[in-house]
Amino acid sequence: MTGSTGTRHEGFSAEERAAMKDHAQELKAAARKASKEEKAAEALRDVLAKIAEMQDGDRVPAERVHAVVTAAAPVLEPKLWYGMPAYALDGKVVCFFQSAEKFKSRYAMLGFSDQARLDEGPMWPTYFALAEITADVEERIADLVKRAVA
Repeated sequence: MTGSTGTRHEGFSAEERAAMKDHAQELKAAARKASKEEKAAEALRDVLAKIAEMQDGDRVPAERVHAVVTAAAPVLEPKLWYGMPAYALDGKVVCFFQSAEKFKSRYAMLGFSDQARLDEGPMWPTYFALAEITADVEERIADLVKRAVA
């Protein structure tokens, strides 16, 4: 299929298709009959397992992001979202860690959904590149996460 500009549309990338398959599995797991506590414990195990299987370049920042997010906003529940570690409030994703390897990008990212309360005037950032996790970066992440759930 070609568009009006003569370029060929190839559809979803392999990475996007894999993320959608991950999400379908996540939805099936969430639909299983189990107590809220059992689902939360399983979701946390899944997030930690996903982080553990990452390459060092993504695993180390993902571990730091997980530690900062869970400390800064214990009300957020860890869960997988399209195969990425995410943190939800009342079942809705507020923020997530996107590994560089998963989408073949230069750097990992911390993203915020439209559920995050980060509004600042007519325009504000919702994705943050994570080139290095320093103490200052951890502090900024904690501040953003606290604002996101305020």
